[in-house]
Amino acid sequence: MKFLLLGRNGQVGFQLRRALAPLGEVAAFDYPACDLAVPDSIRGVIDAVSPDVIVNAAAYTAVDTAETSPQLARAINSVAPGIIGAEAKKRGARVIHYSTDYVYDGTKTTPYLETDETHPLGVYGLTKRDGDVALMESGAEHFVFRTSWVYGVHGANFLKTVLRLGAQRDKLNVVADQFGAPTSAALLADVTAQVVGQLRWRNPKEMPSGVYHVTASGETSWHGFAQAILRGGVARRLTLKLQPEAVRAIPTSEYPLPAQRPGNSRLDTSLFCRTFGLTLQPWQHGLDHVLDQLITNTP
Repeated sequence: MKFLLLGRNGQVGFQLRRALAPLGEVAAFDYPACDLAVPDSIRGVIDAVSPDVIVNAAAYTAVDTAETSPQLARAINSVAPGIIGAEAKKRGARVIHYSTDYVYDGTKTTPYLETDETHPLGVYGLTKRDGDVALMESGAEHFVFRTSWVYGVHGANFLKTVLRLGAQRDKLNVVADQFGAPTSAALLADVTAQVVGQLRWRNPKEMPSGVYHVTASGETSWHGFAQAILRGGVARRLTLKLQPEAVRAIPTSEYPLPAQRPGNSRLDTSLFCRTFGLTLQPWQHGLDHVLDQLITNTP
């Protein structure tokens, strides 16, 4: 297989380079070599690579900045996936695209299903939802993998922020009324590679195009995640001023941000597991793996 990977330097893209390499030739691009805000740039890269599978791990992910930069967020998150889908359709290529829990408003009291109505709370979620729709309406064979609370060894993320602040402070306030499943970029990359591997031998009708929820199993709050990160750091003898029990739980109302976050980011992954015959590990496993990698400085 020949892969075109967009977003090679992002958290997920970084891990996809590793996970997809054994499966075929991977042509990986990022800005400015492929500018998703410029349609001709997208078309030019796809034409040059002529891939069998396009994996789009690129997005405008600055959730709060998107509130004041909607035009750029819309170009990258909403328009680009439709262009990618149209080009894939012409070539008979399949598209794997990553989306987000922010397409939901978080008011449901149980985990979200793929069939639940979307209702984004902000520009980021709205533009991602519109991009999902644009890809689905393009006619290309596609998998839209909606995920949540992504972190990893590469790039900036919540885990690294907690470790940095934990080394500097002895107190920290963290929101405790938002719930989801912390999902490592490595997990997303690995299950993507396993799905792609199945394309070689399974009947495509057994793996229909559509939206699939893909997160680690289990759930916690941001406060619970922060405490787990610090416990993992203490267990690995990192130098930390902040102890897990010193993390203060606060409501979202005490930590206002420009973009509203969903209170419930839990996603039901049973459709994905059933369709592809895969098991998604508990979020604690991914945390342990990333902490071990950070300590040993392995990619």
